[in-house]
Amino acid sequence: QVQLVESGGGVVQAGGSLRLSCAASGRTFSSYAMGWFRQAPGMEREVVAAISWRGGSTYYADSVKGRFTISRVNAKNTVYLQMNSLKPEDTAVYYCAATVVAGTSRYQDEYNYWGQGTQVTVSS
Repeated sequence: QVQLVESGGGVVQAGGSLRLSCAASGRTFSSYAMGWFRQAPGMEREVVAAISWRGGSTYYADSVKGRFTISRVNAKNTVYLQMNSLKPEDTAVYYCAATVVAGTSRYQDEYNYWGQGTQVTVSS
């Protein structure tokens, strides 16, 4: 069982930066690949980025490539999402999730555990 708690959301102007954190409970955090997803109002939840259990492999949605960076520190049971050059279209609730799937996964159905989400609002 893994419990996930996101933090770091807020309101930022376009072009600004935020770093999201996701703290995981349990001693098996390093056994899980992790992902960040987001859901904007009226839209379906979509993948943002994913990282393998050791951090050696990452995946990014085309919309965030070159602007967002996913990373993890297994010793701290934490995964991060550094978001730079933010745009109004990045406004959404951001969720972290954990999966036992090897490597990285962009598919929501493959994730076993989810956090409650943190709101990110980018003003123009």
